[in-house]
Amino acid sequence: MSAMFNDDSVVLLLTELSKQSNRYLSIFILLFGTIGNLLNCLVLSQPSLRTNPCAFLFLASSIANMISLIFGLSTRILAGWNLDLTSTNSILCKSRVYIMFVSRTIAFWLIALATIDRWCSSCIQHQRRRMSSLRNAHRGTFIIVILSSLFYCQVIYCYESNILQIPLACYGRNRFCRFLTDFTYAIITVLCPIMIMSILGILTIINIRQTYAIIRHRGTLSMTRTQRERWKKIDRYLRHVLFRQIILQMIFTLPQVIEKLYTTITIHQMKSPIQIAMDRFIYNCVLLLTYVASGMPFYIYTLSGGSIFRTTFVNLVRRCSNQFSCI
Repeated sequence: MSAMFNDDSVVLLLTELSKQSNRYLSIFILLFGTIGNLLNCLVLSQPSLRTNPCAFLFLASSIANMISLIFGLSTRILAGWNLDLTSTNSILCKSRVYIMFVSRTIAFWLIALATIDRWCSSCIQHQRRRMSSLRNAHRGTFIIVILSSLFYCQVIYCYESNILQIPLACYGRNRFCRFLTDFTYAIITVLCPIMIMSILGILTIINIRQTYAIIRHRGTLSMTRTQRERWKKIDRYLRHVLFRQIILQMIFTLPQVIEKLYTTITIHQMKSPIQIAMDRFIYNCVLLLTYVASGMPFYIYTLSGGSIFRTTFVNLVRRCSNQFSCI
């Protein structure tokens, strides 16, 4: 009797923790991410940055992240008050999951495309540097939007509401659908962009160092100490931002990939009430982590380094305060 009482207490505790995190932690992440992405849009749309292809890709990625946050977390908040209509309405379930997956995929791939653009712009070869252009950024964004929309067409068939004995009531209808969606999310949305960011980011740093070495070789005497320090600062800044971006992206997204695969593999195993409650609690936690990943770009690119972003942001705040003071 005591063991059963303890088991029931643990189940109730985990269920209550999940409900409270949906109610309050989701609200904090939504505000944190929406404000960050809105500030990103304002900063990156300024005249000094809007013509830069990398800045345009960050801007488009921020818009996609904002869509992912709004459609993803609004239902999590409602679920904390037992008001989530996607749990019982099939059309809302499919629509919400499709928009959330597509927007998140677009956001991650646009950041990967920005890494490719940085690599092109840092290359010694003139032909590769010419590939870093606003026109190519527009083309790449269009292609990513189309492909991301196509990759998740299976959601329209696979996802269904009122699914029992899984972490969410709006989930894949059968094991094949879950494997297909989990595989697409793991490979297409998470792993491929992270690999591209890692490889191209390292190559970008190598290009910066090669360019620095060539300049030193051709004009060591004419190169001042200030210029040498500037090249070192650029190298150090790129390296720090790159690894922060990759490490945080992995920390916040890979746990959900692992949890989704585990849930699908063990879907037919007999589990105790504590195991079911624990699975739902862990799934809920790693799900919220992925929304942190969607809300952090502004805090990485604008606040963690880069005088251009910070200066533009400060100038924007000053202009806004001057306009308000004149009213």
